[in-house]
Amino acid sequence: MGFWRNLFRRRKKQKPEDTDWINVGGVRESVDFRDDEQRRQFVTECLEQAAEASREISQLKGEYALVTAYLTDIEEIEALPEEEREALNNVARRVATLNQEREKYHGKKNRMRDSDYYKMHRQEADVQEGIEKLKECEKYGDLVRQDLKRLDRERNAYSYRRGELEGMLANLKGMALIFLAALAACVVMLLILQFGFQMKTQVGYIISVGAAVVAIAGLWAKYSDADREKRRVDKAINKLILLQNKVKIRYVNNSNLHDYLRIKYDTEGAAALEKLWNQYCQEKEERKEYAEAEAKLEYFQKQLQTRMSNYHITDPDRWINQPGALLDQREMVEIRHDLILRRQALRKQMNYNNEVAENSRKEIMGIVKKYPAYASEILGMAERYEDV
Repeated sequence: MGFWRNLFRRRKKQKPEDTDWINVGGVRESVDFRDDEQRRQFVTECLEQAAEASREISQLKGEYALVTAYLTDIEEIEALPEEEREALNNVARRVATLNQEREKYHGKKNRMRDSDYYKMHRQEADVQEGIEKLKECEKYGDLVRQDLKRLDRERNAYSYRRGELEGMLANLKGMALIFLAALAACVVMLLILQFGFQMKTQVGYIISVGAAVVAIAGLWAKYSDADREKRRVDKAINKLILLQNKVKIRYVNNSNLHDYLRIKYDTEGAAALEKLWNQYCQEKEERKEYAEAEAKLEYFQKQLQTRMSNYHITDPDRWINQPGALLDQREMVEIRHDLILRRQALRKQMNYNNEVAENSRKEIMGIVKKYPAYASEILGMAERYEDV
C-alpha cells in the first residue's frame, strides 16, 4: 500500500492523542464527522496541510544540503596542507587583483559613453583629417569675417567721403551761379550808369568781367579736383563691392563646408571633436587593457576552479566570485558564521514543517480510530491525494 496506509498500520497500536491543530480553521470536536461534506472537507484540509509541509521540507532539504556542502568546503579548504594552501592563495590573489581592476574600470566616473565610443570607432580612419579640416574652416572663417569687417569699414569711409565730395560739388555749382548772377547784376548797373547817366564804365566792365573770370576759374579748378576725387572714390567703392562679393562667396562656401563637416562628424566644432577623439584614444587603450585583464581573469578563474576541484571541493564556482575569503581569515569566519545561522534557520523551518505534517497525520489517525466506519474512505482519500 502507499505511504498513508503504511503510516496507519504503524500507528494502529498507539494511543490516540488529542492535539490542537494550529493550521486548520477549526478543531476536530467542532466537526460533525457523520456529515459527509464536513468530514471530507476536514480530511482534505489536513491532507493539504501535510502535503504543503512535505513540499516545503523537500525544498528546505535542498537548501540545507547546499549550506552544509558549503560548510564542508570551508573545512576542506582550511584542512589543506600549507604548501597547497599557499599555491591556492596565490591564484586567488591574482583573481582578487584582477577583480579590483575590473571594478575600478566599471566604477570610473568619466567613462566614455558607448554610443560616442562606437561612433568614433567607425570614423577612426579619417577623424583626425576631419579635425584638421574643421580647424582650417574655422580659422579661415575667422580671417574672412575680419576681411569682411575691414572691407565694410573701408567702404563706409569711402561712402562718407563721397557724400562730402557730392556736397562740395553742389556748393561749388551754387557759388558759380552766385558769381554769374553777381556778374550779370554788375553789367546791368554798369549799363544803367553808361546810358542813363552818360558815365564812362569801361573800367567797370573790365573789373567785373575780370573778377568773374578769376572767381569762375578758381571754382572750376576746385570743382574739377573734387569731381576727379569723386570718380576715384566711386571706383574704389565699386572695387570694394566686387571684392566684398568675392569674399562673401568664399565665406559662404567655407560656412557650407564647415556645416557639412559638423554634420558628418556629429560635432559642434573642431575643439569638441578633438576632445572626443582624445577621450576615445584614452578609452580605447583602457578597453584594451580591460579586455586583456578579462582574459587573464578568466584564465586564473579556471586555474582556481581546477585547483579546488582537485581538493574535492563540492562547488568550486562559489569561490571564484569571492576569492577574498580564501585570503582573509576574518572574511572566512564571517562566511562560516553566516552559514551556521542559515543552517539553524533552515533546521528550525524543517522541524516546524515536520511538526505540521506529523500533527496532520495524527489528526487523520484520530478520526480513523474514533470513526472506524469511515476508515476505508479516509484511507482512499489519502492514497488518491498521495498519487496526485
